[in-house]
Amino acid sequence: MILPNIDLHLITVQLEELRPTQITVGFREVNAKRAHWTALDKAHRAAAIESHWFPAVLGPKGRYYIVDHHHLGLAWLKEGVQAVKVTVLKDLSWLAPTIFWRMMEHSQWVHPFDAAGERCEYDDLPKDLVGLDDDPYRSLAGELRVAGGYAKDTTPFSEFLWADYLRRKIPAARLRKNFDAALADALMHAHDPDARYLPGWSGVVPPANGAPAPGAPAPKGAGKSKKA
Repeated sequence: MILPNIDLHLITVQLEELRPTQITVGFREVNAKRAHWTALDKAHRAAAIESHWFPAVLGPKGRYYIVDHHHLGLAWLKEGVQAVKVTVLKDLSWLAPTIFWRMMEHSQWVHPFDAAGERCEYDDLPKDLVGLDDDPYRSLAGELRVAGGYAKDTTPFSEFLWADYLRRKIPAARLRKNFDAALADALMHAHDPDARYLPGWSGVVPPANGAPAPGAPAPKGAGKSKKA
């Protein structure tokens, strides 16, 4: 996430008090971040906590709703980290809950979809990071980007958009049984024309009206003028 060009006001908040703005994460990515954390020494862990800021919106009852870094937050919480730095993007604590969530959605700061890609109520959002569910397709979408399937993009929740696309392409049984094979399948689908609506897509736009695709050889006889 790109933070707005403002003077950042950092505060320290207990990690267990942070409220998620999504229902799922990819546990595979969470576990990778946990493994990275355990490989750090004490000094590097302190530096990581100091340099990572959790962007949040201050909501009703003075609760901090983080809008990014859910995977990192859950990983650190499971590793025993107690407090983190938070930067408040906006103070909406004075709004009634209904208007608060309306503004959150308007700003693309909330993603209330479950592990099946189904829309849920705001009340279904977990109350803390530990309550986040696993969406294997979110893990697949994250690994697909790392593998070069699509470009990193600033579109909010872009990995979830890719997860929903892959959900229609890769059978859940295949994903559970062999993640690497599912990733290979995902790489084959990543550049398909029907994925061109997705953020970071890097395929070739299909030609219109029967025109040859970019780079395709010209039809035989093209460019030759007819004799008078």
